[in-house]
Amino acid sequence: MKVLLTGSAGFVGSHLTERLLQGGHRVTGVDNYISGQHRNTELFLDHPNFSFIEADVSRGIPVPTGKADKFDWVLHFASPASPPHYQQNQIETLMVGAQGTQNALELARSQGASFMLASTSEVYGDPHVHPQPESYWGHVNPNGLRSCYDEAKRYAEAITFAYQRTHGLDTRVIRIFNTYGPRMRADDGRVVTNLVHQALRGEALTVYGDGSQTRSFQYVSDLVEGVLRLMDVSSLGSDLHGPVNLGNPDEYSILEFATVIRELLGEGLKIEFRPLPQDDPMQRRPDITRARALLGWQPGVPLREGLRRMIGDLQAPPGLREQPSLREQPSLQEKGRGTRIAAGAD
Repeated sequence: MKVLLTGSAGFVGSHLTERLLQGGHRVTGVDNYISGQHRNTELFLDHPNFSFIEADVSRGIPVPTGKADKFDWVLHFASPASPPHYQQNQIETLMVGAQGTQNALELARSQGASFMLASTSEVYGDPHVHPQPESYWGHVNPNGLRSCYDEAKRYAEAITFAYQRTHGLDTRVIRIFNTYGPRMRADDGRVVTNLVHQALRGEALTVYGDGSQTRSFQYVSDLVEGVLRLMDVSSLGSDLHGPVNLGNPDEYSILEFATVIRELLGEGLKIEFRPLPQDDPMQRRPDITRARALLGWQPGVPLREGLRRMIGDLQAPPGLREQPSLREQPSLQEKGRGTRIAAGAD
């Protein structure tokens, strides 16, 4: 199977690349590094089934000409996803959700490929329904500090469904809830990376508001498993195209989460309270009934186990940090380097 993956240099994109290559698939990654990391691309450049295009998908996806085989899947995962990054790149975030999504849809349509959109739990905003099922329309501020991301993803979903209804394109939509694990940027700005890195430096743990707001945390391997299972489902008709929540339904208040970090990294760590940011959701927990029924999927990595894996990776010397597990391809280093193409990058 041939897959084009936008956002391949991102945290989630790199883990999805790894799993696809493990399965023997060919992956063409696309990223402009606005929030992705070069080191995530470098992990796979020696793999013969991996190629990379440095490009801004909002301006087009410059797939090399002359390739006989068409893509089977276009996976659109490109977008800044953390509040600091999308608030620093508001227009770019809106554009990748709008024009970037349409460019990816057009590529899938022109090649007869299936299409998957990586949407987000942020489409639910600060929810009035708890936990959040896919049928909930959300409660979103359309012009607040977070709106560039929330509304970009809501539009991306809308145009994806328009292409499915208008052109009969085979589409999937996932709504990703808080996800963590190795390869996250240290300046990601979300609660897991903030508190883990503060604890590793021996600093006070920053908690916004009174810490009563809740989040649900899924380990990245659970998310990737859900993505692959949704790609494999093909016989459920129109129900296949509806959005699917992928997240861990175990819910923690931010203060409870900070307590877990102290348990793992130092009971003596202080907690510092700061004002709550604008439009910060007060509760977040996925209803995964649909994912269980459609995919037979539910998360399997408990919070403390996932955090230990992430912390262990951060504490390891750089040369010993988590490397891609490509055991199904034992002779990768003997088969030569992958392909890297620069085209229209920012």
